[in-house]
Amino acid sequence: MASLSTPSSTPSRHENDLSQQATKEDENRVTSLAAHVTQSWVEHPSNPLLEFGFVAVLSMSQLMTQACLAQVIAPLHIIGDSFGTQNPGQLSWFPAAYSLTVGTFILPAGRLGDLYGHKRLFVAGFLWWGLWSLIAGFSVYSGPILMDVCRAFQGIGPAFCLPNAIAILGRTYRPGVRKQMMFSAFGATAPTGFVIGAVFSSLLAQFAWWPWAFWITAIVCVILAVLGLILIPATPPPYLDSTETTWDRTDALGALTGVSGLVLFNFAWNQAPVVGWQNPYTYILLIVGLAVLGIFGYVELKVSKFPLVPIREMSVDSSFILGCVALGWSGYSVWTYYFWQFLEELRGVSPLLASAQFVPVIFSGLAAAVTTGFIIHKVPGSVTMGIAMVAFTVGLILLATAPVDQSYWAQTFVALIVMPWGMDMSFPAANLLLSNKMPKEQQGVSASLVNTIINYSISLVLGIAGTVEGQVNRGGTTQDDLLLGYRGAWYLGIGMCSMGILLCVAFAFSERKQAKADAPDAQP
Repeated sequence: MASLSTPSSTPSRHENDLSQQATKEDENRVTSLAAHVTQSWVEHPSNPLLEFGFVAVLSMSQLMTQACLAQVIAPLHIIGDSFGTQNPGQLSWFPAAYSLTVGTFILPAGRLGDLYGHKRLFVAGFLWWGLWSLIAGFSVYSGPILMDVCRAFQGIGPAFCLPNAIAILGRTYRPGVRKQMMFSAFGATAPTGFVIGAVFSSLLAQFAWWPWAFWITAIVCVILAVLGLILIPATPPPYLDSTETTWDRTDALGALTGVSGLVLFNFAWNQAPVVGWQNPYTYILLIVGLAVLGIFGYVELKVSKFPLVPIREMSVDSSFILGCVALGWSGYSVWTYYFWQFLEELRGVSPLLASAQFVPVIFSGLAAAVTTGFIIHKVPGSVTMGIAMVAFTVGLILLATAPVDQSYWAQTFVALIVMPWGMDMSFPAANLLLSNKMPKEQQGVSASLVNTIINYSISLVLGIAGTVEGQVNRGGTTQDDLLLGYRGAWYLGIGMCSMGILLCVAFAFSERKQAKADAPDAQP
């Protein structure tokens, strides 16, 4: 990463504005409205090799997050066989439980990092991650319920690592091309991590024993925690100029209601495909979850002195960005999960061969991430997000219309090339756009918002897609019926990503309107 140099082209007005904003914040040591915290910049290592290690360790949090998602999706049916179940609803909980806690606990994790040190929370996250990966492997001796519980607790680890890794990057690099490339490199590890997780978990599941994937994950997490202690520069302790209590500074009431509401709402959607909507507790939990989320919104707007989600301070552009991310990554979750079912259940491909077929996403994702790093400062955010939404949509359409007996090198291969452009343009772009809009004191909050939206969307929409699949697959007793169910889920994803495209159009009009409003101010 250290070898990346800043182009010598003349900076655009957009770049100058960002640089001036960063300088002004640095000089004035802006105090965060969110928690009355003043953070200093983190100096990146001057040695290029150490800087590479610094960025690599931080990026491993993203790589490992996706690897641990893939480690159950690829060998899903092998894991299910060991527990004596092939119920689609029960199997979908293995990835959904993990993404649920990644998405919900990121919110308080980002705030805790802003208050008590990003490096400390990053290292602690990997240690927790390793512990529950170890325990998850031993769930083979119990049953699928313990596996679900372990996966949920395992997801708390990346929930603490991800926002604090991004926050450290945000505090280390000023707005500019170098920061853009670092964020893009971070995002590029997502498809690579998924493929690595799929390959190794499939290899171990087919030729050894699937719990070894979790035990090896535990070892890797401990190693990364140690490397984080060594390679991440000391982050100066935050200056708390507030006399408020810890309860107020952490927005504990907001965290409690927010996490509870998100978990209940998500649990209802993911449990419904297992027990059916006719079971009273599913829709009761759904209603209670919505009510608690309503309380969370009230707390954030009216009660909390330092809201966990700065709703009142969020700009229209930020709302558009987060909306696009939610819709695009919802489609991605459906695309990924049912892609593997399509390959293994209908085409009869082994988990290891399916993992090999996924390898092109690494190179396509890398190209997308590098491209994003170079163009994000040259084009409006709506354009970057729009390209990502189109990639998500096209990738889903290609898969939803692919015949079962078609060659891999036709629509399947093209879908694998196209889809990473959605992932690796939307993720770094959203993080960069929000990071540059937030002061360094709120980098954890900024990272939390993006990662919450991504991971919660992945988990929630798997439950919604499971309901759609169950309604259209006529019991799933034949291959044709299974295909109907898979395509029903993909059509749901297409609809969501198409809404993302429309949202980007509205985003573009908003940017244009804002540019016209700012035009007089730009004149000397």
